[in-house]
Amino acid sequence: MTTLDQFATDKLARLEAGALRRRLRPTARAAGAMLERDGQRLISFSCNDYLNLSTHPAVIDAAIDAARRHGAGAGASRLVTGDHPLYRALEARLAALKQTEDAVVFGSGFLANTGIIPALMTRDDAIFVDELAHACIWAGARLSGAALHIFRHNDLVHLAELLAAHRPAARHAMVATDGVFSMDGDLAPVGQMLALANAHDAWLMTDDAHGIGVINQGRGSAHGHSVPLQMGTLSKAVGSYGGYLCASHVVCELIRNRARSFVYTTGLPPAVVGASIAALDLIAADPALCAAALAHASRFCAALGLAPAESPIVPLLLGTAERALAAQTVLEAAGYLVAAIRPPTVPEGTARLRFAFTAGHLPEDVDRLAQLVRTKIMGSA
Repeated sequence: MTTLDQFATDKLARLEAGALRRRLRPTARAAGAMLERDGQRLISFSCNDYLNLSTHPAVIDAAIDAARRHGAGAGASRLVTGDHPLYRALEARLAALKQTEDAVVFGSGFLANTGIIPALMTRDDAIFVDELAHACIWAGARLSGAALHIFRHNDLVHLAELLAAHRPAARHAMVATDGVFSMDGDLAPVGQMLALANAHDAWLMTDDAHGIGVINQGRGSAHGHSVPLQMGTLSKAVGSYGGYLCASHVVCELIRNRARSFVYTTGLPPAVVGASIAALDLIAADPALCAAALAHASRFCAALGLAPAESPIVPLLLGTAERALAAQTVLEAAGYLVAAIRPPTVPEGTARLRFAFTAGHLPEDVDRLAQLVRTKIMGSA
């Protein structure tokens, strides 16, 4: 065994000992909320495809048509020859949904945040980040070299204190937060945060990965507020793949020129872009579809006496990784897939079940799941 293999073996052993090792499990997804894993058909409450659009016939047909017309791959970065004609339509759809001047699409949400933030911020600047912001916001902030200041989750008083103390020394400032927090399902106070940022001449950036398609008639967590930097993904409610920034035209043009994860990345395959366009058309045309996932989450929370759902994401904190894994096993045996979320994805001591509700769930499945959780999980506490 080489020293590299020994290093990997030791690391994996420590993860195993702490119930923190992950393993890939092949999963075949079907229409709606169904999937098959290890020969068992399960109703999934762990998928971020909140509107089930990845298996929608119109979305699939659009992907097939785009591949037939434009090929399987983009062939190069968008600034070379990879800017195939479908991109313009996709960016126009995003800008219209988000009510901004322009949009720019990236290869993924992670690539978006690790490109946007360093393109705008440097070592002379300051970034103020919610402590529970997604890992890609942290990665982008650290890559920028800017001074990094962490405010307590959704704590506007603490953010105001940090801005007052550190904004004057910085050339430019950014406040960065999730719009919908991916592990807790709560919303950022976007309107109040925007007012606070504006008062200190700081640029607010919201990550709407889990908001687009399911909050505010599908327009997302920043709807109704003039947030200058609205980032998000196409891989969740949109059902496809990729990331985006919706902003002013001049900001998007700067990003196209200076974001390294845009400039030096091959364009998305035409099929992916075609699927995203079709999905955004469905979102724009069907407010009832966009409301369905949150309605199911609200039904589940009411049945269990939990705090009202703010998004399709509902966490049930269980404490230890071992307990979360045991709860996942109990529900899986009953025909439901609900993923156990463990550190480092969530803070130590807050391992949980993360319930993700979709438009394709049936009320009776939501009710039966709530009953199982009440008797088999909460009842064993």
